[in-house]
Amino acid sequence: SSEEESSSSDDDQQINNRNRFEGRDEGRIFAERIQWPVQNIQINCQVMMSMVGDLLYFTRRSVSNTYFPVLHPPIGVGSVFEGWTPLEEYNIVYRIFVPISAPRGHSFHLELGNKEELPSKNSRIRVELECTCAREQSFGNVLCFLHQPEEELRRNREPNLLQTLCTGSYLDVHKTSFWFQQMMKATWKFLPESARHHIGVLPSRRSCKLRMFDAFDRIRFVELIFGVQQGDSDIFLSSENTDAIFTPDTVWLQSCTVAEMKFFQYIKAYAPQDSYHLRCMQLCARIVVGRDFTPYVLKTVIMHLLNTIPLERWCRREFLQRMDDIMEYLHCCIVEKRLDHFFLGNKEVPDEVTLHPDFLTSSPLNLFQHMAEDPNVHARALREVQYL
Repeated sequence: SSEEESSSSDDDQQINNRNRFEGRDEGRIFAERIQWPVQNIQINCQVMMSMVGDLLYFTRRSVSNTYFPVLHPPIGVGSVFEGWTPLEEYNIVYRIFVPISAPRGHSFHLELGNKEELPSKNSRIRVELECTCAREQSFGNVLCFLHQPEEELRRNREPNLLQTLCTGSYLDVHKTSFWFQQMMKATWKFLPESARHHIGVLPSRRSCKLRMFDAFDRIRFVELIFGVQQGDSDIFLSSENTDAIFTPDTVWLQSCTVAEMKFFQYIKAYAPQDSYHLRCMQLCARIVVGRDFTPYVLKTVIMHLLNTIPLERWCRREFLQRMDDIMEYLHCCIVEKRLDHFFLGNKEVPDEVTLHPDFLTSSPLNLFQHMAEDPNVHARALREVQYL
């Protein structure tokens, strides 16, 4: 009798446990277990942007009357500023984009390497001298490198941009980065933060990498990338690294980094306050670590879905369903050996993101072209997505 009562009690307990489990918000349980350092990241992003903004302010003042590039307000880019990250907090690099333009008496002309293959990985920025004789008559102290007598130019001893940061007639990425690194070292001492923080400039050929130690000996890494805007769009020719083993110093990569940041700003502005789309991205970024899929592949998948699934459907209650959608979309793309670049040939990009006309009229770029060309790669990708 006691055994029967015990058995009956166990059955009742199992039923009660099952009922409690079925009544739980599984989306909340999963979401709360995701490592989510977003609060610290947001604070650090603000601190880094404030420091870099101050550095650029003093740098602009020191080069305002020279013939070096004009520096514009910085833009936080990359996963950290978008609100998610595939890295542990101590490995995070705060990537900040610094738009530059030609100084007076100069002009930049963007030359795309191959307009049939966008984004171009082999573009250059040609620098030309411009006549400033009219400005000289108005302001009195403006040199015209085209028409000023050579004796006067030699006496002035102020070199033009072609003589300092160019190789031939083209803006040199390495020379520009080195110049900027030297400016950071020179202007850091003017910041109030220099009394509490220590900054180190790390060697880099295509950017300016900073290592900062705060008063508590915590390390923060910042990478400053330079770029020239393509028309009035959010597309830039940037100093970002390319996939090539060797990249000439006069080659600039056509970058969508700023456009991607603008897209996530648009999502943040229109999504409900409790949207879980960033938690989806955070989880996806973590589960692909050590796999063949890069975080950028999952990011592209999620961008396509954010543009098609109503934003109110990315709430906590539907968190697991959205994760299911992401994996199903990725699986379908792998089966079809095709994942389209988000910006190229996409007529559904929000108006808040300004694309260059070449992007709107271009054919979509297949990010999975390597799978279509290599059956072994495709077979491995199918196994990987099944695991995920």
